[in-house]
Amino acid sequence: MDLSKITDPEVKKAIEALQNGDKSWYNFFTENPAMTDDGHSIDFKSFFSNALGNEMFLSIDRVENDGKNIYGNFKAGKWGTFQTYFKFHKNAEGKFDKLDIGQAR
Repeated sequence: MDLSKITDPEVKKAIEALQNGDKSWYNFFTENPAMTDDGHSIDFKSFFSNALGNEMFLSIDRVENDGKNIYGNFKAGKWGTFQTYFKFHKNAEGKFDKLDIGQAR
């Protein structure tokens, strides 16, 4: 899959880790990042303990917000495949302290 549309280098590396089911995914985030799924707060580590290695983007269709908002077709394990967004939020140190995901409409 082509990740060249992702212009933020840290987001690109994080998405590469996600795509590969690589636990280095966690290294891009603060110790306890905030996370929402369709606007509902959820636990980041609990969510990705199940998703990492089982869920991934099938295509990157659109990138916005200086490369921090990713939209594409996403395989969400038992939930099926649908259009999804990932919105990464960076802190002053360059780590992601929040991730918003959800179904793109």
